[in-house]
Amino acid sequence: MLTLYHHPFSPASRFIRLVLAEYGAKVELVAERPWERRRGFLMLNAAGTVPVLQEYEGPPICGAYAIMEYLDETRGYAVGDRRLMPDHPEARAETRRLVDWALNKLDGEVVGPFVRERIYKQEMPASMGGGSPDSASLRAARANIGHHLRYFGYLAAARNWLAGEKLTFADLAVAAELSCADYLGEVTWAEEENVKAWYARVKSRPSFRPLLSEKMLGMPPAPSYADLDF
Repeated sequence: MLTLYHHPFSPASRFIRLVLAEYGAKVELVAERPWERRRGFLMLNAAGTVPVLQEYEGPPICGAYAIMEYLDETRGYAVGDRRLMPDHPEARAETRRLVDWALNKLDGEVVGPFVRERIYKQEMPASMGGGSPDSASLRAARANIGHHLRYFGYLAAARNWLAGEKLTFADLAVAAELSCADYLGEVTWAEEENVKAWYARVKSRPSFRPLLSEKMLGMPPAPSYADLDF
């Protein structure tokens, strides 16, 4: 049995949930609010960040990168052609590069500020940093998103999937990040039709359905969020 400690709108957590679903792994989800720094959770991950994966009573695996590699090593070979890490070293390097882009650059410049300011701060008490969104952070994120969409549009036009001919971890990482921004109506899909078409393919997969059914109390999703023909 796998247990995943996550936050429903943590992009890195969503990435791992997609990977688990694509690999057909059964998992128990435990929602965690990292800013609360719950003692039991800190005993698993001293950094206090999600996602954290634990298999049976084994050691906790902390962070999306480590979990990605663990799941590939323990389950990737068993799924044959559905493995999310390519066989060729150069293709693996490209996949890892794009995962890093999604979870670091895209998250740091765009999605992270959206989620922090518009979702996390609504859940946090004022004593832990909650409150009104910071308008400057939101303006910067909105100014930055176009650069990322243009680059992903270039990749989507040149390749079958973002990293090459097959679906890989890269597609799931980028899609997980964009899904959070899309919930908030912050993705300008009309500006990049190639990205829109690629994302429609990803979110039409069965692995995406649980994400599309999740909602934040008091904040309904944008109309495009669960619409497969948006």
